Amino acid sequence: QVQLVESGGGLVQPGGSLRLSCAVSTSGRVTSINAMGWFRQVPGKEREGVSAIHGEDGTTYYTDSVKGRFTISSDKAKNTVYLQMNNLKPEDTATYYCGAMWALTTTTSGGPNKYGVDYWGKGTLVTVSS
Repeated sequence: QVQLVESGGGLVQPGGSLRLSCAVSTSGRVTSINAMGWFRQVPGKEREGVSAIHGEDGTTYYTDSVKGRFTISSDKAKNTVYLQMNNLKPEDTATYYCGAMWALTTTTSGGPNKYGVDYWGKGTLVTVSS
């Protein structure tokens, strides 16, 4: 089993920054996780893949709307994945979810495909507003 706990969400003004964290814990032997990703969802809309990082070689992926503003990283010693979000815009407002994947695929926009996620966190809310 894999447990994911997100933190770091909150209220920020347009142009501001936030860093989200996803703490990963496992029970028992887990050999099925090869990549981690961040997703976001607003009420009434589909969950969207924002960014992902491959565990083997560290390759990163971003959806077009966040390229140049968001950075994903991981600290294997701390079993934590981060999403640094800069120059935030009101349209970035959403609940952000961490996802763990065995097989990472991407959408036409460049972000991770939500259908490949095997484990989900419960989410953290990010609100960008003045």
